[in-house]
Amino acid sequence: MANPFTQYLKDTRNELNHVAWPTQRQTIVFTALVVVISLGIAAYVGLLDYGLRITLLDIVTSSGNPNASNAVQVTQQPTVSTSTATGANPTFNLNGGSTNSTK
Repeated sequence: MANPFTQYLKDTRNELNHVAWPTQRQTIVFTALVVVISLGIAAYVGLLDYGLRITLLDIVTSSGNPNASNAVQVTQQPTVSTSTATGANPTFNLNGGSTNSTK
């Protein structure tokens, strides 16, 4: 009886001979179709995103809030800087200011 791994490789090679491989022309056509369809879907999603963003901004600005353009803001989280090389205590920076964490 043959080694099971060797038998597996022989069976695999035999099965690959039964595969109906595409021609070079078919491969090129199918690749082009995938690229074109992907670009079409990307354009559709991009236009949908743009339209929804414009619609949402129109809704927010027509809400009567004088600060509607600033209704949605992204704020920066506090950053922690540590200086272990100098032996300094960690400092927490809020809005550009610096305060020592130990008092």
